[in-house]
Amino acid sequence: MKCLVAIDDTDNLESVGTGELASLLSESVSARGWGQAGHVTRHQMLVHPDIPYTSHNSAMCFPAEMERDCMEAFVAYAMDFLRQESASGSDPGLCVVAIERLAEPAALITFGREAKRKVLQKSDAYELARRLDVHLSEHGGTGQGVIGALAAVGLRMTGNDGRFKGHVKIEAADRIATPAEIKHQSHVRVVQSADGQVLAESDRIRLGNKVKAVLLDGRSTLLVCRTDTNVNDTVRWETCSKQFLRSY
Repeated sequence: MKCLVAIDDTDNLESVGTGELASLLSESVSARGWGQAGHVTRHQMLVHPDIPYTSHNSAMCFPAEMERDCMEAFVAYAMDFLRQESASGSDPGLCVVAIERLAEPAALITFGREAKRKVLQKSDAYELARRLDVHLSEHGGTGQGVIGALAAVGLRMTGNDGRFKGHVKIEAADRIATPAEIKHQSHVRVVQSADGQVLAESDRIRLGNKVKAVLLDGRSTLLVCRTDTNVNDTVRWETCSKQFLRSY
């Protein structure tokens, strides 16, 4: 069955980030023979004085395909993993949702969107999790991370929220590549401009130092912007800056 796994608030300022732990959990799915997992996405929540967070108040989510009994084994493993690996002073939360068994996906999506604009409570998260019969658990500290974990699943379900963890690694002469080359070398499936124009496979793109992909229409998407160069330059596009991508 298809499922989504999310974790939040597992780190402190000195520890490895929540993204690294999410990657390890994702890798464990295939390593232990439970199924196959997809790429991790980072989902930004509201930054507010009433919300405790380590640095950015973001949660991590990844998809996986597992049989029902394997999913149960994974959940038990993930709970133990967070208890052991989460940093001192963190408030880790875990959410695992079997998509095909979810009766009210719209309610979960609404919760995710609300977490980007308002202060939510643990009781809100647990009440919704019970209603939808999804796994939600806390593994240390105040357990406040259950809010972000549940919200991250809802946001990933929209197919239009989040940045993929890590940088897109492309080997290209002079840091210039085409969409065809980028897709061949990475998990990127669409290369388009910030206003939605899909580039031709042969268009030339100047790659920045840290190339990031975002989740749009359910696909790993590389966003590009027009270059501010002279008319004789044949490179008309460049990857969008990190500052630009902060809104995703």
